[in-house]
Amino acid sequence: MQAAATIKLTAPVRQRAHWTDHIATAAIVLVALALLAFLAAPLAAILLQSLENAEGRFVGLANFISYAQSPALLQSLWNSLWVSALVTVVTVPTAFAFAYALARSCMPFKGFFRTLTLVPLLAPSLLSAISLIYWFGNQGVLKNLMQALGVEQIYGAPGIVLAEIFSVFPHALMILITALTLADARLYEAADAMGTSAARKFWTITLPGAKYGLISASLVTFTLVITDFGIPKVIGGNFNVLATDVFKLVIGQQDFQRGAVVALLLLAPAVLTFAVDHWVSRKQTAMLTARAVPYAPKPSRGRDTVSTLYCVGVALLLLAMLGMAVFASFASFWPYNLAPSLRHYTMGLVDAEVGTAFVNSLKIAAGTAFFGTALVFVGAYLLEKTRGPAPLRAAVRLLAMLPMAVPGLVLGLGYIFFFNAPSNPLNGLYQTITLLTACTIVHFYTTGHLTAVTALKSLDAEFEAVSASLKVPFYKTFWRVTLPICTPALVDIARYFFINALTTISAVVFLYAPETKVASIAILNLDEAGEIGAAAAMAILIAAANTVATLLFMALGAWVGKRTQAWKKP
Repeated sequence: MQAAATIKLTAPVRQRAHWTDHIATAAIVLVALALLAFLAAPLAAILLQSLENAEGRFVGLANFISYAQSPALLQSLWNSLWVSALVTVVTVPTAFAFAYALARSCMPFKGFFRTLTLVPLLAPSLLSAISLIYWFGNQGVLKNLMQALGVEQIYGAPGIVLAEIFSVFPHALMILITALTLADARLYEAADAMGTSAARKFWTITLPGAKYGLISASLVTFTLVITDFGIPKVIGGNFNVLATDVFKLVIGQQDFQRGAVVALLLLAPAVLTFAVDHWVSRKQTAMLTARAVPYAPKPSRGRDTVSTLYCVGVALLLLAMLGMAVFASFASFWPYNLAPSLRHYTMGLVDAEVGTAFVNSLKIAAGTAFFGTALVFVGAYLLEKTRGPAPLRAAVRLLAMLPMAVPGLVLGLGYIFFFNAPSNPLNGLYQTITLLTACTIVHFYTTGHLTAVTALKSLDAEFEAVSASLKVPFYKTFWRVTLPICTPALVDIARYFFINALTTISAVVFLYAPETKVASIAILNLDEAGEIGAAAAMAILIAAANTVATLLFMALGAWVGKRTQAWKKP
């Protein structure tokens, strides 16, 4: 009896899971099911479609072999690769010089230049293509100058390259400014003490310190260009790339099998870019340690003057692109009657019924901002602040990171194959506002998720530990503590979702019906109909709507900050 009692007393005590842990696990399962249904399943449908013939029989790699034997399609692949590489080679050094001027000089009006470079993010990418047509097209202002430089026409590769540089410049700039801002002043002080020249400091300290930012900016730029659809569609002419090939194969020729093959080819560089970027980020070491001294640039008349002149030059080019689109949208009849009028806005909103599409875009943007922010933040909270089965949590983390490596065109094509299947119980969602909203949320999910995780990781885990010891359910801690503290991040996530939902083209180009058409797609239709003035007007309206939304989100952030961030004040 004593031995039995001893065994009973010394046996490890099994801790039973609290009932709130079961709720957290169930919530994570719901997030996982949503990501499986709206992300993993459509991608699997693309893979399955690429391995079948038109009758639905398995044919293995026959579709890939057929693609490899098509000279026209292989030419599109080569066109996409060299155009993306050229844009990257031009954009990254240009953005690096601009970022260097902002971060490492004492030039004036830094805030103005920084704000100006963010303006292209508020408009659809095809706005730059429309502006180039007005500058260098068949009736362009500078058509003769372009021909004098040896370029016969802007349509094709020249137009795609120039428009993409304008479109992706802000993305590369944001990464590079962050890379150059994080610098230890002690390295430069030591170099000055040893009499190191400015050029040598740049090559031995500045450039190595920013190399990971340069790699990330290059990868992001290359991926954005090779997967973009709007610009090649508007100004590409007969110059085919992978993104336009997918559209022609699926919509024009109804060749879903080859469309799936091309979609997988588009997915490959994006996945490779994501993998390389992940590997590079793991290799990166901290630039600012606990003993580091933040770098503050010292005035230098020569450097500051050169930096100012360079930024003014880039700013003038950006203003030329934006200004031409605004001017052309008000011109009565280009190029014969340039008197300002609202003809193109009336034509777009009323005659072409873009007004309905614009309302649909606002609905999708609002839904994406609200439901996307809620899903992203709740999912991130469950992963970071609650307990649950390790395999399930690992799977959700992987699914949360996957959208970053999936181009919008590929995701939209997957939605066709998956949600348009008659046997799918979710078939009723096809071509609805709901599905367009879900697709947009999934497309931009990763950035919102990373923002939420960053905000949550800044909170001490003791909040949850103390709550558990006091028998307080995790959802009460979430509502009373975590959510109020993280409201600034929530506003940023909602703003990111809203702006991108209004400007996205590739993610929804396959999914709309006549009654659910969105404004960005309506711009493409106007351009195809030859109404480029009305297309410019609608692009300007989207940029204006995003500008107003940005100001409203800034006001919301200030109001929320006063109500929930008082603890930060001394």
